[in-house]
Order: sequence, then C-alpha cells, then structure tokens
Amino acid sequence: MLDMSEYLSRLKEIIETEVSRYGLRVLSTGRDSISLLRGGDVVMSVRDVRDYVELSYRGRKYTYDKWYTKPEHLAATIINTLKFQEKPVESS
Repeated sequence: MLDMSEYLSRLKEIIETEVSRYGLRVLSTGRDSISLLRGGDVVMSVRDVRDYVELSYRGRKYTYDKWYTKPEHLAATIINTLKFQEKPVESS
C-alpha cells in the first residue's frame, strides 16, 4: 500500500496536465494534502487521512477508502468532476 506522500504524489502526477485545461494548478499544501487552485482560490482539495482520502469540492466532503480507491481511480473521479462542473479554459 502506498504511504501518504506516495499516494498524493502519484495522484498529482496523474492529474496535473488534465486540470490545467480548466485553468487549475496542483499545489502541495503539506505532507498529507494537495489543492487545486485557480488564481489564489482553492477549487478542490485532497487530504490523505491514513486509510482514507478526503476530497473537498464546492463545500462538500467525499471520503474514499484507499484500499479500493487507488490514485488512478481518484484521478478519474477528479477529472470527470471537472469535466462536468468546470469550464475549460480557452487556449489563445
């Protein structure tokens, strides 16, 4: 099983390019958390809490069991959420 920093490191690696399409960047906000930022505003945050991962988005918190939700699975959830909830940034 991946330890906290490995889990988030892998998640960040997977989603970094995709989230930039929505004008977001991924910032490590500690050993056990990352945030997706637009400008200086936190749009989404992910915290690693031992056996669980908590995702906060639009005032709601979602909890995922790390035994079942590998970084690749959570990345797909994040990308799908952004696809349906956020507008892509138009490239100039």
